[in-house]
Amino acid sequence: MRSGIAWSASRWRGRFFTIWTGQAFSLFGSQLVQFALVWWLTEKTGSGVVLTLATLAAVLPQVVLGPFVGTLVDRWDRRLTMIVADGATAAATLCLAILFALGVARLEHVYVALFVRSIGGGFHWPAMRASTTLMVPEAQLSRVAGLNQVLQGAMSIVAPAAGAALLALVPLQGILAIDVVTALLAIVPLAFLQIPSVVRSAASGAGTFTRDLAEGFRFVVSWRGLLATAAIAALLNFLMAPAGSLLPLLVSRHFQGTAVHFAAANMAFGVGVVAGGAILAAWGGFRRRMVTSLAAIILMGVATLAVGLASSAFFALAVGAMGVVGIAQSMANSPLIYRTFWHPRHT
Repeated sequence: MRSGIAWSASRWRGRFFTIWTGQAFSLFGSQLVQFALVWWLTEKTGSGVVLTLATLAAVLPQVVLGPFVGTLVDRWDRRLTMIVADGATAAATLCLAILFALGVARLEHVYVALFVRSIGGGFHWPAMRASTTLMVPEAQLSRVAGLNQVLQGAMSIVAPAAGAALLALVPLQGILAIDVVTALLAIVPLAFLQIPSVVRSAASGAGTFTRDLAEGFRFVVSWRGLLATAAIAALLNFLMAPAGSLLPLLVSRHFQGTAVHFAAANMAFGVGVVAGGAILAAWGGFRRRMVTSLAAIILMGVATLAVGLASSAFFALAVGAMGVVGIAQSMANSPLIYRTFWHPRHT
């Protein structure tokens, strides 16, 4: 339960949105660095293997830590967890920026930085989501969830455009330095503002970690709908991740594009994410949420196929298809998110 000392419903907006704004800056910096590093790897190597290794470095830590992070975050100080995670991310980025400035950066350094950043993100965002439920009144949680969806889509539009422009104006270490600054903008509010605490029973202790983890797994297995949803999500990510990691090569080789073209494809996807959320908000989806998600997943597959089959002379078609992928992803994810996290079994 929420601590009565740390939380006040009448003052939640100022505190929450101060922290949320810092996180928005941090998200912008992270997506900016992701865009810049991916394009740097594409231009430097033109290798699908290199991009695949970079994707593994950026994804694998979160896959491995995923089952354990929730239990750990519930037991740790969430504010301190976010500060340490943002600090570690900023430190890894700063080290990489220094290596680029000295002209000694190698592929291995990029992989390590992506790996450390992934670990930081793996702890940061679950801690932020858990903190949101404590800072925001229950009646406002749906609105905040929608606002977060809009933020994600907006950053998918703004960050690639800024990345393409900055790559033409400043060296890569300059872009990395921007991410360090945005990470600090996220840390500063956390250093001065408290996040509500969770009152745990006296029986809660270090010895119950394994029990809590086991109960979580048993809960997932016992709820067949949740288990099926997790299996679908895992399969979808497994099938779509390679396509996403090789998109830069498709743009540079097949379409003979530049960073601007890569940014256009990413921006189209971001516009689609925002549009998909708006469509779903206005329409509401099918009566059965799973039907909405499955229909959107099929649409996503068709649109992804269109991107891959587009002729080299029809880059605009690929950009349009990327927009449809964004629409479909937003419409597929939203019903599943609400089904999972706002189901009565969690209240």
